[in-house]
Amino acid sequence: MWNTEIPVPQPGPGDALVRVLAAGVNNTDINIRIGWYAKEETGATAETPEGVEAGGFAGALNFPLIQGGDLCGRVVLAGEEGPPVGSRVTCQINQPEPTADNPVRYRVIGSDYDGAFAEYCAVPVRHLHDVSASPLSNVEVAAMPCAFGTAAALIDRVQLNAGDRILITGASGGVGLAAVQLAALDGAEVTGDASPSKHAAVREAGASHVIDRDDAPGIKSFNAVIDLVGGPSWPTLIDALRPGGRYAVAGAIAGPMVGADLRMIYLNDLSILGTTYQPPEVFARLVGQMNAGTVRPLISATFPMERIAEAQAEFEAKRHPGKLVLLPPEAHQ
Repeated sequence: MWNTEIPVPQPGPGDALVRVLAAGVNNTDINIRIGWYAKEETGATAETPEGVEAGGFAGALNFPLIQGGDLCGRVVLAGEEGPPVGSRVTCQINQPEPTADNPVRYRVIGSDYDGAFAEYCAVPVRHLHDVSASPLSNVEVAAMPCAFGTAAALIDRVQLNAGDRILITGASGGVGLAAVQLAALDGAEVTGDASPSKHAAVREAGASHVIDRDDAPGIKSFNAVIDLVGGPSWPTLIDALRPGGRYAVAGAIAGPMVGADLRMIYLNDLSILGTTYQPPEVFARLVGQMNAGTVRPLISATFPMERIAEAQAEFEAKRHPGKLVLLPPEAHQ
């Protein structure tokens, strides 16, 4: 719901006040809103609001909450450290806050604290990255943190090497296209799966091969698999790995519950890797690529931020490859 009465946030110690220039739409925000991250198989629905209370990354959400994990903004009030006033900035969606007891602890902007679906947001300065030098537009920068940040973390987790053969599922979505682009830049031979109408977009991102999403990949054909889909075809992804292969997952749009033949995993010495935490150095490398202009997202459409419900419905329909981005009132006038 669009609300014109929310005051400008007051940044706390260590925060910067950021005017939002653009904000990307992604699965994470929708999943948090519907409670999909709850442990139950299906998550929450509109009829089961109690599920939403447990549906954030870290469990219960604090309401009221402004979502929005994909930020491009300009610093209007700076903290003691970090980018100065006037800097164009972005940040990770999963922001590392490690402790001795939990080395992969993180906070999520738009889930653990108010995010970018507003005209202003307050962000810890330690998590802001200056992208003033980037040739990317505000809209393009706003499409990067979740999609490219997740993709970069996945590639880091599978320890991708030049010359590796890698399969990327859901390759026409924001994360999928980002993973295709980054893996190709690293010198891998990339195969993506996508619906036929989106094959061209996957090839343009850098894939050497594209298969239909309903087709089984070749048996023992790949050094690594990046999976954003899950669902009933999951065993074919395990079968597609060569001995010693690495599988990393950061999505389950076809369903979170899968079956496995454990013999195929241990007899082939496979590695199964979950990926949500993004090490700071991984995102910092991505920011360097953004500032150098060596990576660029595919933007299918932009929407005024007050039409957020329409934009998220269009996103869920999966008619478009790449990203949809929201523009706050001043940005789209």
